[in-house]
Amino acid sequence: MDREIVKKLLQWKDSAERKPLLLTGVRQCGKTYTARRFGEEYFEDVAYFNFEGSVSLSSIFDYDYDTNRILNELGNVVRGKPIVPGKTLVIFDEVQECPRALSSLKYFCEDRRELHLLCAGSLLGVALRHGGISFPVGKVDRLEMFPMSFSEFVRADGGENLLKGLEEVPLERGLPALYTVPMEKHLKYYTLVGGMPEAVSQWTEYHDFSRVEEYQDAILKDYESDLFKHAPSDQIPRLHLIWQSVPKQLAKENNKFVFSHVKTGARAKDLGDSLQWLVDSGLVHRLEMVSAPEAPLAFTADASYFKVYMSDVGLLRRRANVPPQTILEGGERFAQFKGALAENFVMNELRAQGMTPYFWRSGNSAELDFLIEQEGEVVPIEVKSADNTRAKSFRQFVSRYRPKVGFKVSLKNVGDHQDRDTRVWSLPLYMLWRLRAYLRH
Repeated sequence: MDREIVKKLLQWKDSAERKPLLLTGVRQCGKTYTARRFGEEYFEDVAYFNFEGSVSLSSIFDYDYDTNRILNELGNVVRGKPIVPGKTLVIFDEVQECPRALSSLKYFCEDRRELHLLCAGSLLGVALRHGGISFPVGKVDRLEMFPMSFSEFVRADGGENLLKGLEEVPLERGLPALYTVPMEKHLKYYTLVGGMPEAVSQWTEYHDFSRVEEYQDAILKDYESDLFKHAPSDQIPRLHLIWQSVPKQLAKENNKFVFSHVKTGARAKDLGDSLQWLVDSGLVHRLEMVSAPEAPLAFTADASYFKVYMSDVGLLRRRANVPPQTILEGGERFAQFKGALAENFVMNELRAQGMTPYFWRSGNSAELDFLIEQEGEVVPIEVKSADNTRAKSFRQFVSRYRPKVGFKVSLKNVGDHQDRDTRVWSLPLYMLWRLRAYLRH
């Protein structure tokens, strides 16, 4: 399974300013597999060390931070083979389980810059924020990894030629059935399967939804086990309640996250830390509101008014217990949650492309699904789950703020028109993977 993040790993490998790398991301999104495969393909040797449950491995860091001694003991004692800087990729997996190994990155950065050191951890984001770890500020590079994106899924499912063909189609051209029919089918499959590599592997090998759902159920159970195993004991009940409420809150017409809908009478001060734990673990994403859309959006965002999406649309579909046939055939009774799935899909795609989106709300009169930034410009994105692109809030936003470009994302074919000062693109959901190309255009 080819992953786009390998391109960034190669940039890190070849950078003259390289520092130890922290690779974060939700559990089971493919961090370990990708790191090891990257090492096997681009290095002469891979030295892999997993700190989860390994007291003896962690003890190497107890004495001091002498990098020569640490590398000697890791190489010659633990694995019986020396570590050669420049030729060996060293991988510290589940590194959050050994706080002193994380602290040692400062010394590896200062003393052994020629060493390629990659650290990964499923709950690394949680540990860095909540674990009281001495973090080596300014001494590490960071990358966040996500479940497989839609284009990665299509490639894994035999659609490589489709993607290559679409890259050659002029951006303004409407797509013929040669592309629209199979891409819409891939979109439905992706909504059902999602991007968790284990589930994708089952799909590409067997094309059997029951097998996919067995793996999705196992992943969801593992996530809940993580809550009980790693979270502070006083937060576990609250984490469980929030985790269970996410699909229900997304199904609402106004899907703002409301703490009192998690538990009657609950407020932000009661549940805010628990929600942040889920965000830091990568299980959910927050989408904050802006009412005055000016760049940088992060400075105008209202952190108290937000929506919450799951990190994988396939897991959201499974947790909501939407049968595969409902996705494949559609239907009126499915219309409202279909919109939630489409929004969650777009949120996942934007995050996978390295973007931090927000949404816009103007009182009770208008709401726009997503805002992103491109070279200092605010870009509006309206999402529809079908081919109806009528969007009152989008028109209000364009009329009021006159952005240079905006997108209506739906199942409608590619097209564009000029609305005063704004170039408005119609973009199929299955073409969102080419968003940056349209932004550059």
